[in-house]
Amino acid sequence: MDKALQTMINNMPEKTGKSLDQWKSILKTKAFVKHSDGVNFLKKEHGVTHGFANTIVTLSKDEQYTSDDLVSNQYKGKEALFPIYEKLLSVVKNFGDDVTITPKKTSVSVIRNRQFVLIKPATKTRIDLGLKLPEKPTTDRLGNSGPFGTMCTHRVQITSENDIDQELIGWMKEAYVKAE
Repeated sequence: MDKALQTMINNMPEKTGKSLDQWKSILKTKAFVKHSDGVNFLKKEHGVTHGFANTIVTLSKDEQYTSDDLVSNQYKGKEALFPIYEKLLSVVKNFGDDVTITPKKTSVSVIRNRQFVLIKPATKTRIDLGLKLPEKPTTDRLGNSGPFGTMCTHRVQITSENDIDQELIGWMKEAYVKAE
């Protein structure tokens, strides 16, 4: 399991008042159609922050899958993109100890106090990197959020490790800072 995710799970009782297993028991009594319904329930009814709520719901849904399984499944048939994913993770993990990596079924959320980066293998040759940069204008490279909708404000399409340059790292760092 990813170290940051394990830290989040370990901190859950202190930060949310309940352990992951206790939260899973609460969610088992409900039948949420959408992931966001479970997240909103935890936020509104129990005062859980978005990052913890998202992690709790994600880990409650697919108990049979580990974080590594979720990521492996995303890159089946897209193995050439995996080194790009690993490089993106190494960049965001260097931003601070408060970065949490939360794999989901089709993407990986990178969270500080809230999600600031979303990594999604979009095609066999491209990763879509979602960024949360409110009020930042779009450019040819820093496009609108596209299929990410409101989860992100911008999207950068990455096809090689060389695309992870100082400009992109700067945008990722800016999104990290805004997520405090």
